[in-house]
Amino acid sequence: MSHRKETEAMVVPQPIEDWTQTPWRKLERTVYRLQKRIYQASLRGNDKAVHNLQRLLMKSKAARTLAVRKMTQDNQGKRTAGVDGIKSVKPAQRLALVKYLRHHKQIKPQPTRRVWIPKPGKAEKRPLGIPTMLDRAHQCLTKLALEPEWEARFEADSYGFRPGRSAQDAIQAIFIYICKQPKYVLDADIANCFNQINHETLLHKLQTFPAMRRAIKAWLRAGVLEDNVFEPTTAGTPQGGPLSPLLANIALHGMVQAVQQGYKGKDKPRLVRYADDLVVLYRTREGIEQAKSRLEDWLKDMGLEMKPSKTRIAHTLEALGAEAPGFDFLGFEIRQYSVGKHHSGTLHGKRLGFKTLIRPSKEAIKRHREGLRAVVLAGTGLSQGALIGQLNPKIRGWSRYYRSVAAKKTLNDCDYHLFPLLLRWAKRRHTRKSASWIRTRYWRTMGQDHWRFATPDGLYLSDHAATAIQRHVKVKGTTSPFDGNLLYWAKRLQQSHPLNRSKLGALLHKQQGKCRWCELHFTENDLIEIDHITPRSEGGTDALSNLFALHRHCHDQRHTKKHVWGTHDTSHPIEEPDEGKALMSGSEGGQEGAIPLA
Repeated sequence: MSHRKETEAMVVPQPIEDWTQTPWRKLERTVYRLQKRIYQASLRGNDKAVHNLQRLLMKSKAARTLAVRKMTQDNQGKRTAGVDGIKSVKPAQRLALVKYLRHHKQIKPQPTRRVWIPKPGKAEKRPLGIPTMLDRAHQCLTKLALEPEWEARFEADSYGFRPGRSAQDAIQAIFIYICKQPKYVLDADIANCFNQINHETLLHKLQTFPAMRRAIKAWLRAGVLEDNVFEPTTAGTPQGGPLSPLLANIALHGMVQAVQQGYKGKDKPRLVRYADDLVVLYRTREGIEQAKSRLEDWLKDMGLEMKPSKTRIAHTLEALGAEAPGFDFLGFEIRQYSVGKHHSGTLHGKRLGFKTLIRPSKEAIKRHREGLRAVVLAGTGLSQGALIGQLNPKIRGWSRYYRSVAAKKTLNDCDYHLFPLLLRWAKRRHTRKSASWIRTRYWRTMGQDHWRFATPDGLYLSDHAATAIQRHVKVKGTTSPFDGNLLYWAKRLQQSHPLNRSKLGALLHKQQGKCRWCELHFTENDLIEIDHITPRSEGGTDALSNLFALHRHCHDQRHTKKHVWGTHDTSHPIEEPDEGKALMSGSEGGQEGAIPLA
């Protein structure tokens, strides 16, 4: 039997219950209570209690139902098929999948389908392994049980692929470590990290109960199918599955302890890691060399090594031989500059004599400008509104990513470089028209702005510089969304998240960080959508008073319609199609859309 037929047989429609009537609020609370207990048991070091609670969680119908919903409704890549060829699972089939997961110990993983995607700004490509729909749901169920245990163990300065943490947290941590004293820095990148992790070392590190160990081992060694050619996997955690980022973080856990081994007191090297990118900071060159040597030895045990072309030792303030001062990390340029007494900060009454500046890196700026240029050049046949619709998400997303640093000059420069591209686009459309005619056709006066690229109906191009600079507040130490402090995480989402100045941010403030449909607090892992109270088709507007924020699955549930060929019917519930949703376009949005918060 083919993989597609096998999976279809597992999710055959069994309309025993109504998926739309599932009590999501009750299920989420049940799962969260169990996850919090796992987190607390892991903090105490009670492994037996952790494993018992994990077994209980994976058997519960609440966790199985949430895992299926995450993979079939909330997941951004839900329409990407694995080797089974299934791109979607209808509501009636999801309940059968939930029941099948009850026997998760008997599920045999299928090979992943290999897909190659380009790396940003590079010619090389990154391999993804797309699991089948059943394996995705099974992995998500395992992650629900495994993540709270390891969230209680991970180091404070590990930020990549973790709930409630972001790249901005990592950058702010670096700023805190260097703002009072210049440091030597080891800027390192792990070569081919996801594909080289040693399976046996990872499984030994997990120290989990036998059933989960067998399941994870089977996923790691399930193999890859590319162009109908099977290739076994002897190392690595294939990117593309919901469990892979967590397994990679577990594999890399322990770096800080390895680097700081042998140091006493508070004077220790500081390691900040985001996934496989990391920096080590220390006040002396000898200490950085020693940390590099220990890090190389530690990585060998995991089957990994640092990439020589992306590993360098530099200084944050001074040039170090041929190495320029400062370093780039996660698209940010981090550097210190010598200043006079009038611009210098102080420490214990003494002037520091330098200033720490963090800005978008030159490579990130170049990639962004090239991306905008490619959109404009390819949009010759597009209308002005369609071109604005393609440019606005890129402009807003990039600007909000860098809004927490000294990026105002960079944002102004990006607007300056975009103007001639738009002018050239307009001239290509009207080769025989004068410049004044083109200007009045495509650029309009809106408020105090006399040069706004906008359509007659008011849709306008966002400016990079319109994004206000807002300092990011770093997450507290080792706190985790599983610690039970929901008020802290709800307030953090409202006040500290990069989106909090957009229309979505205003709605989060208005709703006190809660979904208007299920009344549960939003978390940074949720996909939040904006909906109209009174639909636009019935005269509703895009004003804040007519909008509210809700989960993606709550949005689908709210828009369940009862109709058959245009007439109302109570027996045919139909979900609103996700494919028709566009990204929310910030303060001047007007269209419903999903915005991933992490």
